[in-house]
Amino acid sequence: MRIRKKIFFLAAWLIFSLTVHAPAEETLSLSLEDCIVRALKDNLNIAVEIRNPGLAEARLSRSKEIFLPQWEVQFGNERNESASSWWLQGEDTSLTKYLNLSTSIVQQIPTGGSLSLSLSNLRMDTNQLFQNYNPYYQSTLRFEATQPLLKNFGFKVNRKEILIARNNLDISLDQFRTVVLDTIYLVQEAYWNLVYAIEDHKVRQQSLDLAKDLLAKTRKEVEVGRLAEIEILNAEAVVASREADILQAEALIRRYEDRLMNILNMSIGDEVERKRIIALDQPEYIEKEIVLNEAIDEALSSRPDIKIKQKTIETNHLNLSVAKNQLLPGLDFSFSYWSPGLSGDRLKYLNDNPLTGVIIGKEEGGAGQAISDAFHFLYNNWSVGLTLSIPINTIFSRADYTVAKMELEKSLVELENLRRQAVVEVRDAVRSVKTNARRFQAYKISKELAAKRLKAEEKKLNVGLTTNYFVLEYQEALAEAQTQELKALIDYNLALAQLEKALGISMEKRNIRISDFQIE
Repeated sequence: MRIRKKIFFLAAWLIFSLTVHAPAEETLSLSLEDCIVRALKDNLNIAVEIRNPGLAEARLSRSKEIFLPQWEVQFGNERNESASSWWLQGEDTSLTKYLNLSTSIVQQIPTGGSLSLSLSNLRMDTNQLFQNYNPYYQSTLRFEATQPLLKNFGFKVNRKEILIARNNLDISLDQFRTVVLDTIYLVQEAYWNLVYAIEDHKVRQQSLDLAKDLLAKTRKEVEVGRLAEIEILNAEAVVASREADILQAEALIRRYEDRLMNILNMSIGDEVERKRIIALDQPEYIEKEIVLNEAIDEALSSRPDIKIKQKTIETNHLNLSVAKNQLLPGLDFSFSYWSPGLSGDRLKYLNDNPLTGVIIGKEEGGAGQAISDAFHFLYNNWSVGLTLSIPINTIFSRADYTVAKMELEKSLVELENLRRQAVVEVRDAVRSVKTNARRFQAYKISKELAAKRLKAEEKKLNVGLTTNYFVLEYQEALAEAQTQELKALIDYNLALAQLEKALGISMEKRNIRISDFQIE
């Protein structure tokens, strides 16, 4: 007997020590909106997707660079030295030096052509005879314009990359909206399921407490001989069963806590194994008047997946238009106008006869005079031309055009399929809202009736008109009715969340904008 007492006191001391020294569970109180805000800030899928619009915007800026002017500067220095090959060269070694400096600016225009303006300067110095200028400077101011008239003509063809990049930017924004909508719904789903698990645990605990109270009462009744001992076994069996239900309910709470913490990108490792989430919000029944046709119209105009496909169709229309243009022959117009200028040290020969080779003086001149003459348009030169080119490959093969046409037809079918899916999802969501509303009302009445039946049965037990077996049955029925009412209410709130997602209005309802998201 003493050994048993020692064992009992040792066990009690261990339990007391573990209770006192065990670290208290950390709690985190969160409302549904708190969870949504945290998820949109910290969720990894959001963190990945938020970068795509920035990339698309950078690609759009890069595609616009084709219409920025291009400035070029060229410099060259050349020295040619060789043995003289005939007597008119005048020296045993022929030596000529060239110095080139030119600059130009080229501008692409949206119709497919280009404009260019250039100024080139040349300085030549030689030891050969019979030169009028040595060294001499030559400058040329040139304007050139080219314009395709058939193939590669038009704003769409030449702004294709910009238009596609702009569509891709819109697509990336709608893809981001899709991820946000999915995240909001996942938070709502995990949060309400956690609320259900917590409330269900309370119902199970209440049912267990009732069973324990009845067990204690039954033992007293057996002690005074009013009930048979078999009634204790029945009550103990029910208590054991409901304790098992409690364990299952606790495991369900842990599961939905982990799911919610994962969506919120919170660590769920060992260091926070004792962290518990306290859900501050409770499900409410707020009756919603939903007009099906209006809901369908809103979904067709708001859903990001439909907008994405519409932008894809715009891109495919553009690709088809460009592919059709590429089947045309090439007819290119070109125009050029240039103004030359010439200056340098002008040589004076004996008797004004260069053939004498006798230089008696010179008039000095510089590069500035040549440039000045070029800008004063002293000499008018121009050329106009048309170039026709017929690509043989487009006569025998129209593969690019065929592919673009099929891609457009495919995307049109896909859009129609998306529209049909959207209608089905909205119909199903509206039906689910109405069905769960009726379920909640029915289970609410069922719970009230179950509570009344249990109360009546307990009164009968007090006067000996029934047995514990029936009281336990009515307790079980009440617990089941409470659980079903709670589940119907949770399902109703989830159906409303699913309807928001199906309509594509979850962000607008919470006043969430793309500009609210920033990359840190």
